[in-house]
Amino acid sequence: MKVVSIVGARPQLVKLAPVAGAFARTEHRHVIVHTGQHYDADLSDVFFSGLGIPQPDVHLGIGSGTHGVQTGRTLAALDPVLEAERPDWVLVYGDTNSTLAGALSAVKLHLPVAHLEAGLRSFNRVMPEEHNRVLTDHAADLLLAPTEEAMRHLAAEGLAERSILVGDVMVDVCQSVRDSILSGEQRPAALPDGIDARHPYLLATVHRAENTDDPARLATLVDALATLPLPVALLAHPRLVARADEYGVKLARGAIRIGRPLPYADMVSVVLGSAGVVTDSGGLQKEAYLLGRPCTTLRPETEWPETLDGDWNRLVPHPLELPSDAWVEIATRPMPTAARNAPYGDGQAARRVVEALTGTPI
Repeated sequence: MKVVSIVGARPQLVKLAPVAGAFARTEHRHVIVHTGQHYDADLSDVFFSGLGIPQPDVHLGIGSGTHGVQTGRTLAALDPVLEAERPDWVLVYGDTNSTLAGALSAVKLHLPVAHLEAGLRSFNRVMPEEHNRVLTDHAADLLLAPTEEAMRHLAAEGLAERSILVGDVMVDVCQSVRDSILSGEQRPAALPDGIDARHPYLLATVHRAENTDDPARLATLVDALATLPLPVALLAHPRLVARADEYGVKLARGAIRIGRPLPYADMVSVVLGSAGVVTDSGGLQKEAYLLGRPCTTLRPETEWPETLDGDWNRLVPHPLELPSDAWVEIATRPMPTAARNAPYGDGQAARRVVEALTGTPI
């Protein structure tokens, strides 16, 4: 059997790692197609080397562009690749433009499509990710859901018969990396200049369009981070840097210390060493939860509502309305005492994904 995995952005590469590892334990052929949606080396290349993922069989080099342009270019470039490969399954991951383009290309060529991380919903139709995940779920033939909540969403949309609960592959890779760090097999990651790992610090990332493309909102978020009483390791996504330059928002000031995006294992190390996380990333919210660190999410909603239980994650829906003392109270709140459950599975999701696609146990 042949399965083609289509990936293109940092979160998809992390999800690919355990799936590629599971396929490597079988006789089935696994073809990796990298669209190049994330083309910065910090957001792409380091994940192949750092997580032991085989190099892509095909690299499309799509690059940046508006959502329509990026999706259209990817769709056009994928058609001849999938036509030549004619796989038994096309596996798409997550909620990016590469996800939707991969699903559409496969459907048009009458190839079976499986969607990993199916059923997530923010119910915010302004988010391009929401469009991508809903359209992909309704186009796909097999929906591989990470949580019971995702299964409920799919059932509510009439997709129950196509849905399988496999768990979250991010748990597989996060637990493995965490254990290697805690055992001392991996050296602690380097922090931005000006942050001492022996003292409390916060980790922050900001990259979503709703936070970076509005000058007033971006300035408010940076002001809030800069005035926090703990040093803030802001790992600056290229989009954040570009918009800050465009709007004249200085990032490196006050409590903020600027760093580059990190390879996945280093990111896990920095989360483990932190007193808490401030982010608008879907993946980082969940990683903070899995690693037992409080998270402050700079959005009005989350696809991972399980993280909100016990105050492990707290949403900031209206940052422009929040006074500075409230920012301090939220972002530097003490470690929650509530127990964390295991809503994302047992670390065996990748094995279940391969078994669901191939019909054979591994």
